[in-house]
Amino acid sequence: QVHLVESGGGLVQAGGSLRLSCAASGRTFSTYMGWFRQAPGKKRDFVASIRRSNGDTYYEESVKGRFTISRDNAKNTVDLQMNSLKPEDTAVYYCTTGPSSFAAEYWGQGTQVTVSS
Repeated sequence: QVHLVESGGGLVQAGGSLRLSCAASGRTFSTYMGWFRQAPGKKRDFVASIRRSNGDTYYEESVKGRFTISRDNAKNTVDLQMNSLKPEDTAVYYCTTGPSSFAAEYWGQGTQVTVSS
């Protein structure tokens, strides 16, 4: 079992920045760590992921150039730096671990990000 705890969500104005962090504990040897998000009334969507071994990163098209994912294997953490935030980025953001770049096996409880216009 893997336990994931997110932090860093909040309310920010459009154009602003937030940094999300996630700490993993338990059986923390999944190949990838990443982030998904779910906006009100919408399905949960992939945002970004990173391969733990070599740092290869993957991003959903709308966040490329604005979001940066990073990891610290020694601390079993993954961060998501979000810049130039837009109202459409408003969602609950979930930390994940999984066997591939776009698949999640374990989920955190989620952290709310709200971007005001």
